[in-house]
Amino acid sequence: MPFSLLKYGLRKDYPFEEDADIPSAHKLRDSYDVVIIGGGGHGVATAYYLAKYHGITNVAILEKGYLGGGNTARNTAVIRSNYLTPEGVRFYGASVELFQGLSNEFDFNIMYSRRGQLTLAHTESAVSAFRQRAEINTHYGGKSALIGPDEIRKLVPCLNMNPAHMPVLAGLWHIDGATARHDAVAWGFAKGATQRGVELHQLTEVTGVDVENGKVTGVQTNRGKVRCGCVVQAVAGHSALMAEKAGFRLPITVYPLQAMVTQPVKPFIDPLVSSPALHCYVQQTGRGEIVLGSGSDPYPLYNTRSTLPLKESLLSNAVALFPFMSQLRMLRQWAGITDITSDYSPIMGLSPVQGYYLDAGWGTWGFKSTPICGKTMAELVAGGGTVPDLIKPFSLERFERFAQINEMGATAASH
Repeated sequence: MPFSLLKYGLRKDYPFEEDADIPSAHKLRDSYDVVIIGGGGHGVATAYYLAKYHGITNVAILEKGYLGGGNTARNTAVIRSNYLTPEGVRFYGASVELFQGLSNEFDFNIMYSRRGQLTLAHTESAVSAFRQRAEINTHYGGKSALIGPDEIRKLVPCLNMNPAHMPVLAGLWHIDGATARHDAVAWGFAKGATQRGVELHQLTEVTGVDVENGKVTGVQTNRGKVRCGCVVQAVAGHSALMAEKAGFRLPITVYPLQAMVTQPVKPFIDPLVSSPALHCYVQQTGRGEIVLGSGSDPYPLYNTRSTLPLKESLLSNAVALFPFMSQLRMLRQWAGITDITSDYSPIMGLSPVQGYYLDAGWGTWGFKSTPICGKTMAELVAGGGTVPDLIKPFSLERFERFAQINEMGATAASH
């Protein structure tokens, strides 16, 4: 037995820590400098960067459920930066760089695994689009390349190269594609924030937003009123509903997004493999389970129920890619709710209400943006509303200026 393991087992706070990573709930105070609505990855990341790098610790995170229990707990943990636009590549590339150092940043293992992502092209038009995408990625510092069938066979020997009578013509190989434990990411940010004085209030629902003369002054909660200097909204699928409480509307439509996982099997696939044409992506976890994901459901709905039609279509397409998977058993199926804008890019920065900052419209790629979102939103708050250059393109007003950033084709499983 390793000495370090024996030493750990004999500690006086084993199996329960004497000093918890995250302190017990505080009494909700009357006022804070900053209130963050939402205790998911983005909310706790913003609080972490505010506390550690800007010295702003009089912060309350208000979460109606539990830490990381919303979309942070319901995603498939994919990290990548192979987007379509210069703005998207720069933004998500910065996030990938931060992810690579998070375990050292936290002194807490987020189980980051750089495995690469392979996106399959089944038509000549897809090959042309992937070629352009690889060039844009490379120009802005990304690591993507267009590869042919022979290279694909070497990367994924068990892949059916003619799934559903749609031959694989080429693939977009993104070397920086990775995964990480989503709960570990949320816990690491929350631990770092709360240990520096930030308060995390779970089971605390924001029921209203107080606005006076066009400026936010506080929020109403199920535990009473809280005054504050500014508010950061980071509530993912509930973004449009929360914005209405502040008195304005967001150009967001909400769709369910489902995923499922199989029983564990021996390792057979290292890269993340996706087929936009088949609306399917496949990855294998460190425990051997196969995670399957698809595009959003075809109808707007605030619901996280799983459905049989999605299960049937996703499984049939996954089996088309990997025929041997027909022998596996499915363990569980789940869903989240995605807040999607018309251009499939987020809304970040200022809102029509002074001091009320937006972190919304993430659609299907909120998790992969967690660290850079926290960093830039913290800079926005600490700068008193000065928007960082990296997120200026994602402003709400871009829809009025017809300056959308179209990332629709960048999804791993087209919607």
